[in-house]
Amino acid sequence: MATNKFQAIIEAALMVADYPLTVSVIQNLFKEEEQPSSTEIKAILSAIRDRHIDSGIELQEVASGYRLQAKAEFSPWLSRLWEERAPRYSRAFLETLAIIAYRQPITRAEIEQIRGVTVSSNIMKTLLEREWVKIIGYRELPGKPAILGTTKTFLDHFSLKSLSELPTLADFKNFETQDSQIQVQLALENSQSEPNDSEAIPQERNALLDEDDEGMLVPA
Repeated sequence: MATNKFQAIIEAALMVADYPLTVSVIQNLFKEEEQPSSTEIKAILSAIRDRHIDSGIELQEVASGYRLQAKAEFSPWLSRLWEERAPRYSRAFLETLAIIAYRQPITRAEIEQIRGVTVSSNIMKTLLEREWVKIIGYRELPGKPAILGTTKTFLDHFSLKSLSELPTLADFKNFETQDSQIQVQLALENSQSEPNDSEAIPQERNALLDEDDEGMLVPA
């Protein structure tokens, strides 16, 4: 099969899929005798990315694979296609999410210690229901408090391939925006000076974290 035919099929698959596609999933679109290699698929994906540089859509690699998506700069116009507006999250919600993302693995009590206030049960319920956060283990303390971490769904939602792509506070020090991704980053400012209790338990962190889970912070 010609390369341009492969590219057309792969681009069509990316367009209609409602979830990110991995290289192996893309390979399985084709019969075994005509399957392109992973190297060929990555070259085709690169060509698709280049083809859309000046268009309204882009090829984005996220934690779960590759997807075609509208460029963020066009969201003010595209949002008019839907009557229901995207949810606006409270500062408390964003602070909680930011602390989990940047300080994981972490317990609810540790989040409350950093924020200085109780974390609402509704906030925790929403984070778990959206599958942005999951329970990754339990602390060996009285009551065995749950240890929380982010997921691949969280990374996919914010168009991130891994946690290493999270922006730093310095990136937004003098920048104000209503974008939810940046709100999450700015919300963390209040927690930076607080100690991270999980740093004192490196063995427990290593035991609880799955190094293959890109949605989790892998210890150095």
